[in-house]
Amino acid sequence: MKDAIGRHLSYSIGKTPGAATLRDWRMAVSLAIRDRMADAWFASTRRTYEAGAKRVYYLSMEFLVGRLLEDGIVNLRLEERVSDALAELGQDYAEVIADEPDAALGNGGLGRLAACYLESMSTLGCPAYGYGIRYEHGLFRQQIVDGRQVERPETWLQQPHAWEFERPESRYEIGFGGSVRDGTVWTPGESVWAEAFDTPVAGWNGRWVNTLRLWSAKPTEPFDLDRFNRGEYAAAAESEALARTISRVLYPDDTTEQGKELRLKQEYFFSAASIRDILRRFESQFSDLRQLPEKVAIQLNDTHPAIAGPELVRLLCDEKGLDFDEAMQIAQGTLNYTNHTLLPEALEHWPEGLFGRLLPRHLAIIDRIDHAHAKANPSRSSSVRDHGQVKMGELSFIMANRVNGVSALHTELMKSTVFAELHRLHPERIVNQTNGVTPRRWLLSCNRRLSTLIEERLGLGWVDDLEQLHDLEPHLDDPAFLDAYAAAKTANKADLADWMNRTQEGLTADPAMMFDVQIKRIHEYKRQHLNILETIALWQSMRDAPNAGWTPRLKLFAGKAAPGYVFAKEIIHLINAVAKVVNADKITNKLLQVAFLPNYNVSLAEKLIPAADLSEQISTAGKEASGTGNMKFALNGALTIGTLDGANVEIRDRVGAENFFLFGMTTDEVDQRRAIPDHAARAVEADTRLARALAAVRDGRFSPEDPGLFRGIADNISGPDYFLVASDFADYWRAQREVDGAFANAGDWTRRAALNTARSGWFSSDRAIRGYLDDIWGAKTLL
Repeated sequence: MKDAIGRHLSYSIGKTPGAATLRDWRMAVSLAIRDRMADAWFASTRRTYEAGAKRVYYLSMEFLVGRLLEDGIVNLRLEERVSDALAELGQDYAEVIADEPDAALGNGGLGRLAACYLESMSTLGCPAYGYGIRYEHGLFRQQIVDGRQVERPETWLQQPHAWEFERPESRYEIGFGGSVRDGTVWTPGESVWAEAFDTPVAGWNGRWVNTLRLWSAKPTEPFDLDRFNRGEYAAAAESEALARTISRVLYPDDTTEQGKELRLKQEYFFSAASIRDILRRFESQFSDLRQLPEKVAIQLNDTHPAIAGPELVRLLCDEKGLDFDEAMQIAQGTLNYTNHTLLPEALEHWPEGLFGRLLPRHLAIIDRIDHAHAKANPSRSSSVRDHGQVKMGELSFIMANRVNGVSALHTELMKSTVFAELHRLHPERIVNQTNGVTPRRWLLSCNRRLSTLIEERLGLGWVDDLEQLHDLEPHLDDPAFLDAYAAAKTANKADLADWMNRTQEGLTADPAMMFDVQIKRIHEYKRQHLNILETIALWQSMRDAPNAGWTPRLKLFAGKAAPGYVFAKEIIHLINAVAKVVNADKITNKLLQVAFLPNYNVSLAEKLIPAADLSEQISTAGKEASGTGNMKFALNGALTIGTLDGANVEIRDRVGAENFFLFGMTTDEVDQRRAIPDHAARAVEADTRLARALAAVRDGRFSPEDPGLFRGIADNISGPDYFLVASDFADYWRAQREVDGAFANAGDWTRRAALNTARSGWFSSDRAIRGYLDDIWGAKTLL
């Protein structure tokens, strides 16, 4: 290992040890690890071809893979060898690992789930490719300036990315716009190249390695020399700039027509390139396209790649010569769709005018698909095209062999809400696959103190069979085990507190405090405003009676708001304004501190989750599809305060109701409450704490320089309050005081935390992928 690192430092990086920077050392180590991964990668590919095995293709707009170096080292079981080699070379292992930037390829749960699933497919030996976009600047790098979110471009690709292999031979011309002649001959008006970059993804023990293939947009005509020679320098490179726009940013702001067009271009760009690549690989081995469903399973992760269905039909008809009915049948046997939302507005839909202008042939194909479905199901009342919109959720459902929800509750609600009619027409199509997380990243690697303790008691078999954690339960009667468990949590909290106190202005984090954490995309249905409103009420009560025996708390928030989501950005602003006041209050700041940690990403989650005491999973019932953060927290010994929403239901069932702090209305109760016109006003009138907290927000207690600054948030909660913050507030307050009492009993809390770890093994992404293999893909593992 030492020789391999030294060789790459000299001959790949071009540096001597004395001149090498930390980045140089990290690149050299990464290339040495990549070499070892490549051998298993080639072997996995050969074995797949030799077996003629069915392949899985996972299409996702996001793959939030985080840092890859430690992931590779851990899965190849090379930690000790790399650490020793670096020590001999005079380098610190932890510093080298921490130097790697997070790959800016996602935003939240959707992308983290995709990364977990790709790693689990490798661990299980399922032949698979992940397909996505190689974003130059990701979503954005979040800065907090004067309490407000400011978006800056991510710069992760400004330095070489050690893990990718550029594949210039794998490129496809992707067209947009233009015209259609004779009904089937599409002549695009513009086009770009989709160029492939491959990253190997190793499973546990390095026994199998799959591929993450990301597409980068390049111009078909990169440079206009005539215009350059005329002095039109910017115009000469215009085609290159416009092409690169497609793969620059994840989820560009779509509040403008240009933003909507760019999003649709992105989705077609990566879906079309992926479908072409899948067909090329299939035809290199098999000659009969009718075999496609037997040899290929394509999973659409949400509606972003929904256009893959019409694109596959187009290629089969227009380029391969199949008739439409047969092409549609083949596509329906090959495609599957994962739904991630019950919010109707989050099920993508595109204006017909935009869609027809950008993808005229595909709009005609969608009409034929819709007509064929209507003819086969004459009792249906809905359609894919409706009120001037092309509805991608309905299209995804119609074109899928299987449609899955991501928690038991979510799957049942899909059947009765967003896809009620389609479920009636196709009652066998919807299945459930509750989400899971990889234990390699989210316990073994990110929480070394706890995973070492588990290894001492159980060995390492749990790492790829997480339900072995059940075997920890007998150890919970051993005081020495509970003491060691508590010590691991305390040390994790001390590490986090030290880092926050060095990096967060105005914060004095004390590890003895309860670390109460909510880390999620900022959205009204996730209800960060319920959390900060209860924090305000708690602060007010503490000021009234500072000697009343309060449990000290550190309230931690992190997450990004979409650039165009004004209300969510104001929630961030309010959290920071409250933090500024509360943290400076000498009466209460030993009892309560608040912090919003900027630029939430995988690496920050790896700091926060092992140190958390309390996990906030407080979405309005019926709105969160599943969640995966809730699983990571429980696995790492945080108790949950939450509603009966998403996978919270299953977590509570498995860890035990007594180890879960439940509050809030059920899904049915939410619907009933929302039907009361003045439900929010009634809740405010009935709860003096709530009214007082809202008054502080409305009257400028946290914005004295601009007293009306947060009035919009207070008025929303007092008025329409669609997400029922006011109506759930009183029960949330009650549950939080129950948390206070429980945390005060340190021994009992530790036991309950350890039970969460012992009973969370079912929430492994390995279990989830086995379910997909059996119930959706009909594929086999090769290990």
